[in-house]
Amino acid sequence: MRIAIAGAGAVGQSIARELLEGEHEVLLIERSTGNYHPRRIMGAEWMLADACELASLEEAGLQSCDVVIAATGDDKVNLVVSLLSKTEFAVRRVVARVNDPRNEWLFTDAWGVDVAVSTPRMLAAMVEEAVNVGDLVRLMTLRQGQANLVEVTLPESTPLAGRRVRDLKLPVDAALVSILRGGRVIVPQADDPLEAGDEMLFVATSNVENEIRAVIHDHAG
Repeated sequence: MRIAIAGAGAVGQSIARELLEGEHEVLLIERSTGNYHPRRIMGAEWMLADACELASLEEAGLQSCDVVIAATGDDKVNLVVSLLSKTEFAVRRVVARVNDPRNEWLFTDAWGVDVAVSTPRMLAAMVEEAVNVGDLVRLMTLRQGQANLVEVTLPESTPLAGRRVRDLKLPVDAALVSILRGGRVIVPQADDPLEAGDEMLFVATSNVENEIRAVIHDHAG
Protein backbone atom coordinates (compact mmCIF):
# COMPACT_ATOMS: atom_id res chain seq x y z
CA MET A 1 0.00 0.00 0.00
CA ARG A 2 0.96 3.64 -0.42
CA ILE A 3 0.64 5.37 2.93
CA ALA A 4 1.10 9.06 3.77
CA ILE A 5 1.97 10.11 7.31
CA ALA A 6 1.44 13.71 8.36
CA GLY A 7 3.93 14.52 11.10
CA ALA A 8 7.47 13.16 11.24
CA GLY A 9 8.05 13.49 14.97
CA ALA A 10 8.86 10.49 17.14
CA VAL A 11 5.40 8.95 16.60
CA GLY A 12 5.34 9.47 12.83
CA GLN A 13 8.86 8.10 12.39
CA SER A 14 8.07 5.05 14.51
CA ILE A 15 4.96 4.30 12.42
CA ALA A 16 6.97 4.79 9.21
CA ARG A 17 9.60 2.26 10.28
CA GLU A 18 6.96 -0.34 11.09
CA LEU A 19 5.20 0.17 7.75
CA LEU A 20 8.44 0.01 5.79
CA GLU A 21 9.20 -3.33 7.43
CA GLY A 22 5.85 -4.45 6.04
CA GLU A 23 7.09 -3.41 2.58
CA HIS A 24 4.63 -0.55 2.15
CA GLU A 25 5.40 2.69 0.33
CA VAL A 26 5.63 5.48 2.91
CA LEU A 27 5.51 9.25 2.43
CA LEU A 28 6.33 11.42 5.46
CA ILE A 29 4.99 14.99 5.32
CA GLU A 30 6.61 17.35 7.84
CA ARG A 31 6.36 21.14 8.05
CA SER A 32 9.07 21.72 10.69
CA THR A 33 12.71 21.70 9.61
CA GLY A 34 13.48 20.52 13.15
CA ASN A 35 11.76 17.18 12.45
CA TYR A 36 12.78 16.89 8.81
CA HIS A 37 15.48 14.18 8.83
CA PRO A 38 15.29 12.08 5.63
CA ARG A 39 18.51 10.27 6.50
CA ARG A 40 16.91 8.77 9.61
CA ILE A 41 14.45 6.78 7.51
CA MET A 42 16.06 6.25 4.15
CA GLY A 43 13.35 3.98 2.76
CA ALA A 44 10.62 6.60 3.05
CA GLU A 45 9.80 9.46 0.72
CA TRP A 46 10.01 12.79 2.56
CA MET A 47 8.26 16.09 1.88
CA LEU A 48 8.87 19.38 3.68
CA ALA A 49 5.40 20.94 3.58
CA ASP A 50 2.32 21.89 5.60
CA ALA A 51 -0.13 18.99 5.42
CA CYS A 52 -2.98 21.40 6.22
CA GLU A 53 -2.52 23.12 2.86
CA LEU A 54 -4.48 21.71 -0.06
CA ALA A 55 -1.71 22.55 -2.53
CA SER A 56 0.82 20.57 -0.49
CA LEU A 57 -1.40 17.51 -0.43
CA GLU A 58 -2.00 17.80 -4.17
CA GLU A 59 1.75 17.96 -4.73
CA ALA A 60 2.16 14.91 -2.50
CA GLY A 61 -0.29 13.00 -4.72
CA LEU A 62 -2.58 12.13 -1.85
CA GLN A 63 -5.23 10.80 -4.22
CA SER A 64 -2.89 7.85 -4.93
CA CYS A 65 -2.64 6.90 -1.23
CA ASP A 66 -4.53 3.95 0.21
CA VAL A 67 -4.18 5.23 3.78
CA VAL A 68 -3.43 8.58 5.40
CA ILE A 69 -2.24 8.73 9.02
CA ALA A 70 -2.55 12.10 10.76
CA ALA A 71 0.13 11.66 13.42
CA THR A 72 1.12 15.17 14.47
CA GLY A 73 1.16 16.36 18.07
CA ASP A 74 -1.61 18.89 17.34
CA ASP A 75 -5.20 17.65 17.33
CA LYS A 76 -6.40 20.60 15.21
CA VAL A 77 -3.85 19.74 12.52
CA ASN A 78 -4.81 16.06 12.62
CA LEU A 79 -8.48 16.90 12.15
CA VAL A 80 -7.81 19.21 9.20
CA VAL A 81 -5.54 16.64 7.53
CA SER A 82 -8.20 13.96 8.04
CA LEU A 83 -10.97 16.12 6.61
CA LEU A 84 -8.96 17.14 3.54
CA SER A 85 -7.79 13.57 2.93
CA LYS A 86 -11.33 12.21 2.92
CA THR A 87 -13.29 15.03 1.26
CA GLU A 88 -10.78 16.34 -1.28
CA PHE A 89 -8.80 13.20 -2.13
CA ALA A 90 -11.27 10.40 -1.29
CA VAL A 91 -8.62 8.46 0.67
CA ARG A 92 -10.12 5.09 1.54
CA ARG A 93 -8.84 4.88 5.11
CA VAL A 94 -7.90 7.75 7.40
CA VAL A 95 -6.31 7.10 10.80
CA ALA A 96 -5.88 10.00 13.22
CA ARG A 97 -3.86 10.37 16.41
CA VAL A 98 -5.74 11.92 19.35
CA ASN A 99 -3.34 13.79 21.63
CA ASP A 100 -5.83 15.16 24.15
CA PRO A 101 -8.51 12.63 25.17
CA ARG A 102 -10.91 15.54 25.74
CA ASN A 103 -10.94 16.05 21.97
CA GLU A 104 -11.72 12.45 21.16
CA TRP A 105 -15.41 13.17 20.49
CA LEU A 106 -14.39 15.27 17.47
CA PHE A 107 -12.57 12.43 15.71
CA THR A 108 -15.53 11.02 13.77
CA ASP A 109 -16.65 10.62 10.17
CA ALA A 110 -17.75 14.27 10.25
CA TRP A 111 -14.04 15.09 10.17
CA GLY A 112 -13.16 12.25 7.80
CA VAL A 113 -11.72 9.97 10.49
CA ASP A 114 -12.16 6.21 10.09
CA VAL A 115 -10.04 5.16 13.08
CA ALA A 116 -9.10 7.38 16.03
CA VAL A 117 -6.13 6.28 18.13
CA SER A 118 -5.78 7.88 21.55
CA THR A 119 -2.37 7.07 22.98
CA PRO A 120 -3.36 8.08 26.55
CA ARG A 121 -6.43 5.86 26.31
CA MET A 122 -4.39 2.93 25.01
CA LEU A 123 -1.78 3.36 27.74
CA ALA A 124 -4.53 3.52 30.34
CA ALA A 125 -6.11 0.43 28.81
CA MET A 126 -2.83 -1.46 29.08
CA VAL A 127 -2.60 -0.52 32.76
CA GLU A 128 -6.20 -1.58 33.35
CA GLU A 129 -5.53 -4.86 31.59
CA ALA A 130 -2.53 -5.56 33.80
CA VAL A 131 -4.45 -4.75 36.96
CA ASN A 132 -7.87 -6.15 36.14
CA VAL A 133 -7.54 -9.53 34.48
CA GLY A 134 -11.04 -10.66 33.62
CA ASP A 135 -12.36 -7.13 33.08
CA LEU A 136 -13.34 -5.81 29.68
CA VAL A 137 -10.90 -3.15 28.46
CA ARG A 138 -11.59 -0.79 25.55
CA LEU A 139 -8.42 -0.51 23.43
CA MET A 140 -9.46 1.52 20.40
CA THR A 141 -12.41 3.27 18.79
CA LEU A 142 -13.15 2.10 15.24
CA ARG A 143 -15.15 3.37 12.30
CA GLN A 144 -16.40 6.80 13.32
CA GLY A 145 -17.00 5.73 16.89
CA GLN A 146 -19.63 3.15 15.93
CA ALA A 147 -17.62 0.26 17.31
CA ASN A 148 -14.70 -0.44 19.64
CA LEU A 149 -11.89 -2.95 19.88
CA VAL A 150 -12.19 -4.44 23.36
CA GLU A 151 -10.15 -7.05 25.19
CA VAL A 152 -10.77 -9.56 27.95
CA THR A 153 -8.00 -11.69 29.48
CA LEU A 154 -9.34 -14.91 30.95
CA PRO A 155 -8.11 -15.38 34.55
CA GLU A 156 -6.41 -18.55 35.75
CA SER A 157 -9.56 -19.61 37.57
CA THR A 158 -11.88 -19.23 34.55
CA PRO A 159 -14.49 -21.98 34.13
CA LEU A 160 -14.36 -21.17 30.40
CA ALA A 161 -11.15 -23.21 30.14
CA GLY A 162 -11.87 -26.16 27.88
CA ARG A 163 -15.10 -24.67 26.54
CA ARG A 164 -15.36 -24.02 22.81
CA VAL A 165 -15.63 -20.73 20.96
CA ARG A 166 -19.11 -21.79 19.84
CA ASP A 167 -20.20 -21.86 23.52
CA LEU A 168 -19.89 -18.07 23.73
CA LYS A 169 -23.40 -16.72 23.12
CA LEU A 170 -22.40 -13.23 21.98
CA PRO A 171 -24.83 -10.40 21.25
CA VAL A 172 -25.60 -9.54 17.62
CA ASP A 173 -23.35 -6.46 17.49
CA ALA A 174 -20.23 -8.23 18.77
CA ALA A 175 -17.65 -10.49 17.15
CA LEU A 176 -14.69 -12.39 18.57
CA VAL A 177 -11.97 -11.52 16.03
CA SER A 178 -8.82 -12.93 17.58
CA ILE A 179 -7.36 -14.86 20.49
CA LEU A 180 -3.81 -14.10 21.61
CA ARG A 181 -2.20 -17.09 23.31
CA GLY A 182 1.46 -17.48 24.22
CA GLY A 183 2.72 -15.24 21.45
CA ARG A 184 0.38 -16.78 18.86
CA VAL A 185 -2.46 -15.02 17.05
CA ILE A 186 -5.40 -17.39 16.64
CA VAL A 187 -8.25 -16.65 14.24
CA PRO A 188 -11.05 -18.27 16.23
CA GLN A 189 -12.98 -21.18 14.77
CA ALA A 190 -16.13 -22.65 16.33
CA ASP A 191 -14.35 -25.75 17.67
CA ASP A 192 -11.31 -23.95 19.11
CA PRO A 193 -10.97 -24.43 22.89
CA LEU A 194 -10.53 -21.52 25.29
CA GLU A 195 -7.73 -21.47 27.86
CA ALA A 196 -6.88 -19.49 30.99
CA GLY A 197 -4.66 -16.55 30.06
CA ASP A 198 -6.24 -16.14 26.61
CA GLU A 199 -6.49 -12.53 25.49
CA MET A 200 -9.79 -12.35 23.64
CA LEU A 201 -10.23 -9.42 21.24
CA PHE A 202 -13.75 -8.39 20.27
CA VAL A 203 -15.13 -5.76 17.92
CA ALA A 204 -18.37 -4.51 19.41
CA THR A 205 -20.65 -1.52 19.64
CA SER A 206 -20.51 0.37 22.94
CA ASN A 207 -24.03 -0.61 23.93
CA VAL A 208 -23.27 -4.35 23.99
CA GLU A 209 -20.03 -4.23 25.98
CA ASN A 210 -21.95 -5.02 29.17
CA GLU A 211 -23.53 -8.01 27.43
CA ILE A 212 -20.08 -9.34 26.52
CA ARG A 213 -19.10 -8.93 30.18
CA ALA A 214 -22.22 -10.83 31.18
CA VAL A 215 -21.49 -13.68 28.73
CA ILE A 216 -17.98 -14.09 30.14
CA HIS A 217 -19.07 -13.91 33.77
CA ASP A 218 -22.31 -15.89 33.39
CA HIS A 219 -20.17 -18.79 32.24
CA ALA A 220 -18.00 -18.13 35.26
CA GLY A 221 -21.05 -18.38 37.44
